[in-house]
Amino acid sequence: MAPSDSIKIVDKVHVSAPAGSVPTTTLPLTYLDFPWFPCPPMRSIFFYEYPHPTSHFMQTTLPTLKHSLSLALQHFFPLEAKLMCPPPPLNPYILHTDDDSVPLTIAESTADVNHLKADYPRDTKLLHPYAPQLQSSAVLDGILVLPIMAFQVTVFPNAGVCIGFAHNHVVADGSSFMHFVRSWSSLCKSKGDPTFLNDVSRRPFHNRDAIKDPAGCTDIAMNDYWHWLSSARDNLGPSKEIPVDKVRATFILTSAQISQLKPWLTSRCQNNSSYLEGLHISTFVVTCAIMWISLMKSQDSEISANGYYDDKFCYFLFAVDCRSRVEFPLPLTYFGNCVAPGIVRAKKNDLVGKNGIITAAKAIARKVKEMESEALKEAEKGPSDLEEMFRSGRFVGISGSPKLRMYDTDFGWGRPTKIEFAHIDDGGSLSLCEFRDEPGGMEVSLVLSKDQMDAFTVNFAESLRSSN
Repeated sequence: MAPSDSIKIVDKVHVSAPAGSVPTTTLPLTYLDFPWFPCPPMRSIFFYEYPHPTSHFMQTTLPTLKHSLSLALQHFFPLEAKLMCPPPPLNPYILHTDDDSVPLTIAESTADVNHLKADYPRDTKLLHPYAPQLQSSAVLDGILVLPIMAFQVTVFPNAGVCIGFAHNHVVADGSSFMHFVRSWSSLCKSKGDPTFLNDVSRRPFHNRDAIKDPAGCTDIAMNDYWHWLSSARDNLGPSKEIPVDKVRATFILTSAQISQLKPWLTSRCQNNSSYLEGLHISTFVVTCAIMWISLMKSQDSEISANGYYDDKFCYFLFAVDCRSRVEFPLPLTYFGNCVAPGIVRAKKNDLVGKNGIITAAKAIARKVKEMESEALKEAEKGPSDLEEMFRSGRFVGISGSPKLRMYDTDFGWGRPTKIEFAHIDDGGSLSLCEFRDEPGGMEVSLVLSKDQMDAFTVNFAESLRSSN
């Protein structure tokens, strides 16, 4: 972890929407929100260049940052609200009152920011001090009250600044979260000009009744929630840091590499006897296939040592935004959760074999195609399929998406120089976003043990060479 003397807390404040701008509001949860209750907070860090001293930040930049955050929270008020979890048979809900606010920590660090945001492997604990923790949960009048959002801004004097986020996934998926971040950054860049959100099409859509439930998924989701609630009350307190002895690294697929890989992989899929017509080997499919097989090969010896056999299924999970699907006639600005799980499975011996990348690509492409017309069905059966996947212990998930345009967040200091997902430290996920420096490229980060990361690097390079 970063040395204790490399970062110090300068101030802790609370920011709220302008007084009286948001009435007391209650928002129900939908069956697409419930599955995220057991999920730990989403924690991300956005790094920016900032060639100014801390005094300049405190006097010039921080007031605008706080003011624009206040204006953004007026429209994205669920993020400063409370998640209310009453005992059965009552339903959980989001409650916003006029005294709600979000915590904002301001810190200063003497650490080498270029090392923190590097692509090469480094101790994953180095990033922990820069991603905030959510505040403690509480019980009020028998109702479990969960915090939703926290912020931390850290200044690296004359070198850079980073903004750390932590938010409860029950309230917002990746699309909703990034809608907020882009709105906040635009307001900040404009020095707090509120006209940016005068356009209704840019504001979040909060009508939860727009999520229909023809299959009665809410009842099943509620039962799962009550089961979670019974144990959650026994584990109150702030989120705990999980000690890990792992390294974090980022791998880049350039546009040129992807352009070479797509026809190469498409040709091999077509030559395979079990190729299905209509499958599209997209940039997403190519990226995920290479990452999946490289990861499986890097973990191969450990998986075998744990007693998993070659004919066991391994799983790959990605989220599909359903806002654009015909079964979900929602505006793209719907605020909440509207994602369905795309669960891919393949046998381990097929993934680590000679044609592993073909197996992975076809399985992922097939699931992507299915989700184009069956997203609602996948969302409805998601909890049972996810339970099967988690129970197996042989899975990897994707956090993020290039469609979220995460690098399009300019607070007035230029685009981010690096974005990191601190919540992937358990090793069960890869983070995926667009390559900052080139259209059409992809940027993937992951956390592994040092030995596994060395093996992954070799496997990744071999996968790229195979297409030459």
